[in-house]
Amino acid sequence: MANTYGKVSGTFQEIENAYGKVSGTWQEADEIYAKVSGTWELVFAAFTATSYTTLSSGSGTFTVPDGANAIHIQASVGGGGGAAGGVSYDKAGGESSGAGGGSGAYVSDKIFSVTEGETITYSIGSGGAPGNQTANFGQPKIGSAGTNTTLSGSTAGSIFTLGAGGGASGTGGGVQGPLRTNTAGTAGSATISGSVITSGNFRDSDGVTKAVTTNTSGPVGTFNQSGNGAAGDNNGNCGGDNCQIAGSDGADSYAGNISGGNGCGIGGPAATAGTRGSGGGGGGAQNIGSTGETAFAGGNGEVKYRFLRVN
Repeated sequence: MANTYGKVSGTFQEIENAYGKVSGTWQEADEIYAKVSGTWELVFAAFTATSYTTLSSGSGTFTVPDGANAIHIQASVGGGGGAAGGVSYDKAGGESSGAGGGSGAYVSDKIFSVTEGETITYSIGSGGAPGNQTANFGQPKIGSAGTNTTLSGSTAGSIFTLGAGGGASGTGGGVQGPLRTNTAGTAGSATISGSVITSGNFRDSDGVTKAVTTNTSGPVGTFNQSGNGAAGDNNGNCGGDNCQIAGSDGADSYAGNISGGNGCGIGGPAATAGTRGSGGGGGGAQNIGSTGETAFAGGNGEVKYRFLRVN
């Protein structure tokens, strides 16, 4: 179907919304048909919101469809940081918890202006690897930072950069002391560069016209949210040979709405990885054998989006 135009003050302009009088009341038209060579053909259809697409890895491009002028980011986050492994010493007078990884910066239910036909380029952040080094008494144990999630347009330019969570570390310890220094993974920072839409109406996929402020289905549950990630937990060291200490939790993502990876508990269970940009959980010490010292990776980033036409 080709674009449809109407004459306004002597100039042809593309029709975005069309209205007709029904029983004396103006109502918006969903479709307009015209007779072409004796056959009725569809010449105009009001743009309805597309279905959601989720990108969970890699990089690439996609195109803004005809009729759309906005992209609704239901959820997007940078990669979470990896945690540090715990460590049990020989005669150091204590044991060390592995610190948790940091979480990535996020966007939740934010709408940006785009142009139909525009090319959108994306890169999805990955979660950082855990720090589980084993040589030389396993020291230092250094988790990796995640990587950033980015979105930009060929017309719009940079839309956002969602910084990754930092990796946790444990450094400076020795088999018979001293106890090491534990550092939690840092928070990722958000840079929002695109033109943000905060008012107006759109036709949803159910055919109902709604205010943009009704978009609250993302992880935060409130319209037009974005922000930095959070730092991981850091339980530090316990005192006394063979003391037990739990691993530290990874940072939550999406303003606390997606839990970080769990640190290894005393007596178990083992630590867990982060999800959706949250930080990985750290290993403990003297808990459930050598596996209890194992740390886990941060959660991968994501972008979940759909296209709208906002009027």
